[in-house]
Amino acid sequence: MKQDQHTAQGDAQLANDTAGSRYEVRIGGEVAGFADYRVEGTSVRFTHTEVRPAYEGQGIGKRLVAYALDDVRRSGRKVLPQCRFVAQYIARNEKEYGDLVVKG
Repeated sequence: MKQDQHTAQGDAQLANDTAGSRYEVRIGGEVAGFADYRVEGTSVRFTHTEVRPAYEGQGIGKRLVAYALDDVRRSGRKVLPQCRFVAQYIARNEKEYGDLVVKG
């Protein structure tokens, strides 16, 4: 697993688990949330995002999705936001992430 970034929340870490095809946020060594994806050619399809109940309401899901979208941008790929949470996040942050969405 590739660990790239420590977050401001204690020992929380954001990472792309390429072997598991999901982005994760870990707090205290435990997975607090994840965003599942599939690479489809030049696109990344986000299929499901989940934050464990103990961590809900802390902005962890938003930070996880922002991290994932920034990583997709760095890879040069586009996004297929099948997951409702990811689609809503992109819609709310259209200026920053709207260009990543596959059109058509």
